[in-house]
Amino acid sequence: MVESGWFSRAGFGLFVHWDHASQQGIEVSWPLVGRSLVSDPSARDIVSVAQYQSSATTFDPRHWDAPSLATLARSSGAQYIVFTTRHHAGFSMFHTRASDFSIEHTPYRADITRQLIEAARAEGLRIGLYYSLSDWHHPDYPAFQESDKPYVFEHYRRPSTEAWSLYLDYVRTQLTELLTGYGPVDLVWFDGQWERTAEEWRAAELRQLVASLQPDAIVNDRLPGQGDYDTPEQFLPTKPPGRAWELCLTMNDSWGWRPQDTNYKSPHLLARYLADVVSRGGNLLLNVSPTGDGSLPDVQVSLLEQIGAWITSHRDAIIGVRPAPAAVDFHGPATTRDDRLYLFLLDRPQESVVVRGVPIRRVRRVSLIGTGRELRHHVPLAALDEHLLGTDLLGELLIDAPEPSGALVDVIAIEFESA
Repeated sequence: MVESGWFSRAGFGLFVHWDHASQQGIEVSWPLVGRSLVSDPSARDIVSVAQYQSSATTFDPRHWDAPSLATLARSSGAQYIVFTTRHHAGFSMFHTRASDFSIEHTPYRADITRQLIEAARAEGLRIGLYYSLSDWHHPDYPAFQESDKPYVFEHYRRPSTEAWSLYLDYVRTQLTELLTGYGPVDLVWFDGQWERTAEEWRAAELRQLVASLQPDAIVNDRLPGQGDYDTPEQFLPTKPPGRAWELCLTMNDSWGWRPQDTNYKSPHLLARYLADVVSRGGNLLLNVSPTGDGSLPDVQVSLLEQIGAWITSHRDAIIGVRPAPAAVDFHGPATTRDDRLYLFLLDRPQESVVVRGVPIRRVRRVSLIGTGRELRHHVPLAALDEHLLGTDLLGELLIDAPEPSGALVDVIAIEFESA
């Protein structure tokens, strides 16, 4: 296992889901196997294998602008980007000698993965590479066919021993390309593992391959038995995992660009998710989905801009923080940094904000982040009795509720004298 280091306090990252089928305005990969990640049956994208893959020959995203996306990511407060180099449908968004089913053999031709990695580095962002273990296009996997429908997760067709050996060679070749041809890689984000066992994937060998090529790269939990951190998807765990983790979340209901999916979360709700996640020791990995021409939808740009403005003015409470100590009792998310405690006001208080389990004798200042306005506060008189000794006496602090500042989520900062 590699120490999660930077990752454990990154706070916020961007996921980028994209492949040639975005030209069709359908979800990435799943429509070709007859499944959908959308709960509403009337909104599902179900197409034939041939229909899904037909847009590979016309993929020419001339409005793709990697530097602009990287700049937007940085200004949104993201600390890292994870990009789908190859999703389950098998189309490689990078140049590879292992297959001609890639961006290199389209009208666009240029290496999109390289463009984004270089742009991210120029903005000081860390880079993660998403790679699906399964490949529904590769003949030795074997390729998914119409006769394989209805798709059943754990019972996908098995190839011959010889074909499977060739497929694993293909996976190792592509991983080697990604981990040697693009400079330092901070994170490898595996997916598509459910169709095979850890033994079939030779997961331990793949982890060793990553370690030999990128010793400092961390790996997620979807390389069975080998991950450094956990990746709950589309829901906030009631109890956070016992190690580093990130919540993978879409802005609407889809991972890929689907123009009919207009069910976008509000900026306030996204900020709320971020507050909840970082207060539990995790990161929020928020998805964006470029369109078929490479541009990012206006609504997604707007959401990132609003999140970015909030993080900019509240950064000290969000990025590089730790969860509040277990002794702190507050009805909402709380984080800490050095001698400060941050309280996120998700549900507006009527009169006062109450927090318990804090060293009340060391409270130096209470203020509203973003405005800097000092807030009146007091403690119950009994807590100050002379016979209760000790500067670290944990007690109850009552803070006059501030008027809303207009921020997506208001945050109170409590500053303490050093112990």
